[in-house]
Amino acid sequence: MFVNIIESYRNVVAVADKELVGKQFFEGNKQLDVKESFYKGKNENPLSPEEVTEVLREYSKEDATFNIVGKNSVSCALESGVISEETIMEIDGIPYSLVLL
Repeated sequence: MFVNIIESYRNVVAVADKELVGKQFFEGNKQLDVKESFYKGKNENPLSPEEVTEVLREYSKEDATFNIVGKNSVSCALESGVISEETIMEIDGIPYSLVLL
């Protein structure tokens, strides 16, 4: 999984399953664009599930926004407590969640 931290007045934590980065998904009038520049950034090496869960836990203590895409990434976000089942949506079979703490 890739994790990209975009620093601004409110940090944005973008997390995506490695195999989804760079792809687009469509369902009806909805579109999910997993842009490499947003979800991967300058990171060359993906993180393990344990590392992703720890990053999510750490940033959940801040005033952050989370963009999470993919089965593995969503699973880590659930485990970290950043999201709940009710916040998970799906486009073309791809689970995702957007959270503003």
